[in-house]
Amino acid sequence: MLEGSVAIITGGTRGIGLEIVRLFKENKAEVILFGSKEETVSKAIAQLKSEGINVNGYYPNLNNYEEVGQIIKEIVVKYGHIDILINNAGISANKKIEDTTSTDFSKIMDLNVNAIFNMTKAVVPFMKENKGGVILNTSSMVSIYGQPSGVGYPASKFAVNGLTKSLARELAPFNIRVNAVAPGVTKTDMISSLPKEQIDPIIQSIPLGRIAEPRDIANAFLFLASDMANYITGNILSVDGAARS
Repeated sequence: MLEGSVAIITGGTRGIGLEIVRLFKENKAEVILFGSKEETVSKAIAQLKSEGINVNGYYPNLNNYEEVGQIIKEIVVKYGHIDILINNAGISANKKIEDTTSTDFSKIMDLNVNAIFNMTKAVVPFMKENKGGVILNTSSMVSIYGQPSGVGYPASKFAVNGLTKSLARELAPFNIRVNAVAPGVTKTDMISSLPKEQIDPIIQSIPLGRIAEPRDIANAFLFLASDMANYITGNILSVDGAARS
């Protein structure tokens, strides 16, 4: 579905991001993963290599536009073009507001919002030059419903939705589609470590009767990145099993 495409995936070293890397490679894309540290990038690349999957990786500071821009230029020189950008890197939060410092809040907004701006700003000129592209952002179900604590996380994901919808309108004339995927509760390392008594009520609140597998979320990214979605832009696709909490 993605043969001949070059895709960059931030937050690609674990969880949903790593599964997107796998799925995009299965669908013949050339994939470059971004992570936060050299050791996590190296570990992910080694893990994928053990599975017979070869990718390249970088670990730029996504909040440093100059650093991001330089690496994007290097990628274009090496691969010739960038067709797909997946802005998946992010952090969550669950502190009550009285326990959340302004530094905590800024850290969330920096990675969940400002990093998307930097990556997108760096990639768009090359997509325009290539006469098209796809930008996909990772949102969250809490961007729609909020959450009872950790206000910075849903606030950042509301912002992601705003970026997505606005950029879709701005970039549509250049054949650049912009969408977001809003996952529900997904079986990542954090969720898998929770005790059964915490997981069971979560499952009971989901009409489909289970939490998502990373592949469920990756499949949504694959669809939106592919030509099957070539008339879809400006959408926030919920992948949450109809959960409403």
